[in-house]
Amino acid sequence: MSFRNQLLSYGNTKFNQPNFSDRVLDKFFLWIFPDFITPNHLTKFRYFTIPVVFYLLLTQNYLSGLVFFCISAFSDALDGAMARTRNRITEWGKLHDPLADKLLIGTSGAVLITRYLSLRIILIILILEFITVISAIHLYDKKEKDFGARIPGKLKMICQSVAIILLLIYTIVAHSEALWVSGVLLYFAIVLSIINIFLYRVL
Repeated sequence: MSFRNQLLSYGNTKFNQPNFSDRVLDKFFLWIFPDFITPNHLTKFRYFTIPVVFYLLLTQNYLSGLVFFCISAFSDALDGAMARTRNRITEWGKLHDPLADKLLIGTSGAVLITRYLSLRIILIILILEFITVISAIHLYDKKEKDFGARIPGKLKMICQSVAIILLLIYTIVAHSEALWVSGVLLYFAIVLSIINIFLYRVL
């Protein structure tokens, strides 16, 4: 296999089996949740927190917004780990888990990135996320390929979440370094988003 094909194969890896971080989350956090709580419940919880986070940021309640955003973003890690460690991966979860992530980042970014960085950045992010959603829905309808999570998509979500957290920290303590690092992470997330779209469309 050529280096190019190896790289594409690695980038196209799906997260269907428990990994090290899943086992850590299972040991320290997932034991809290009884068996009747499913990963889809956590995804629905994230949907519920999105308007709360948006309202808090819109009204400049940044400390509360930081707390709720971290809880909401952390639920993304928990529902994925729960799905894999408890063998509860569903088609609904594959579609709605990333959609909830995009709504969380999109609504938060619409307020913070526009206010403290650049309207251009959030527009690029939203356009790329829209293309990603359309690609995933297309695969879901056609059932031609597995549209589950891929490494670039997961890394992109991590970069975006950390960037939003740094922006919220900047609003509270006004450290310019947090603002600069946030911008770098968002540009890196844009690159990862483009790679992720390529994997959806080609592989």
